[in-house]
Amino acid sequence: MQKILSIIESMAHEKNLSVENALEAFKEALIQTAKRLAGEESQFEVEIDRDNEDYHIYKVLTVVENDDPRAQEEPESYITVDEAKSYDEGIEPGDKIRSEFHLEDYGRTAAANLFHELEYHIQRRIEQDLFDKYKAKVGSIIIGTVSRVDDAGNTYVEIGELKGILSQRNRIKGESFKTGDTLKALLRFVSIDPKYGMHLELTRTAPKFLEELMKREVPEIQDGAVEIISSSRIPGERAKVALKTDRPDIDPIGAAVGQRGVRINAVSEELCGENIDCIEYSPIPEIFITRALSPAVVQNVRIENNNTADQKAIVDITADQKAKAIGKSGINIRLASMLTKYQIELNEVEGIVERAPSATEEKTKDLSALENLFK
Repeated sequence: MQKILSIIESMAHEKNLSVENALEAFKEALIQTAKRLAGEESQFEVEIDRDNEDYHIYKVLTVVENDDPRAQEEPESYITVDEAKSYDEGIEPGDKIRSEFHLEDYGRTAAANLFHELEYHIQRRIEQDLFDKYKAKVGSIIIGTVSRVDDAGNTYVEIGELKGILSQRNRIKGESFKTGDTLKALLRFVSIDPKYGMHLELTRTAPKFLEELMKREVPEIQDGAVEIISSSRIPGERAKVALKTDRPDIDPIGAAVGQRGVRINAVSEELCGENIDCIEYSPIPEIFITRALSPAVVQNVRIENNNTADQKAIVDITADQKAKAIGKSGINIRLASMLTKYQIELNEVEGIVERAPSATEEKTKDLSALENLFK
């Protein structure tokens, strides 16, 4: 028992647990061991003297009035004033009496109980530390190694001290992994399963995963110069990202795309070739919705039911642009709705959007330069 504190510190270093947490676990183990020996209703306090490598356990009795029934029903926790006066004449109801409790008096029984309690509480502290550590990482990207893939398509990933699970519904359609692959995914939450213990729920389909990947690839997003306002995805197919900056010297779209598309292509490659549209955010909903529906050119946007949970926008669009606004299988309008948080309804109007003349066509029509050569 005299060497127990040294053993506790050694256990803390061995199990990668802070000494403070290990000592708290030791306190809990001492209290539970004392209760097993003296009665579960008993109250105990523990004091640890790290300088002298010593500890003290005190049994605590609360002083109550002579006619208080608790003194008879719970004698391990309460004592009457008259009985308490044998300890101190000036004692009053509400005071507490502490008497030292020695585990050594109970021999091997105490040592065996303390060992089991200490093992239990140390393990609980380790699990709590792990839970807190990974809970702080929820919403961030986790990298691990695939350990196995089961028949249901669930992918199990080794991540540090824990295992992560990437279920089939959280995997991009068409992608597959094999044992030994390095996998990058977003940590959704930390779960504690009675059967499998603590594990990490991973996803590669959440819009947040796209945003975190862009933060890694785009320094301007990482340092806050460019802000991601919202994003929407049809995993593996197409995505839209709304970007904003308050700095006039930065083009948010150019920063996100990168020179020759190197930044956005790196993100797209990680997402199995997902086509990513970068859109400049506007606080004016009509402008934001117009941009979100690109490449379609809209005629007019009217907002209905604004500032409510059922926000709706009526978009006037010509017949030749309607297909572009809807997109293949409705993907463009779905992404625009998710991005802007507006239910978008298309209203077909008469007219055709004229194609703007190209720069080449303009140069061909302007013959003034040639005329000057013959003057």
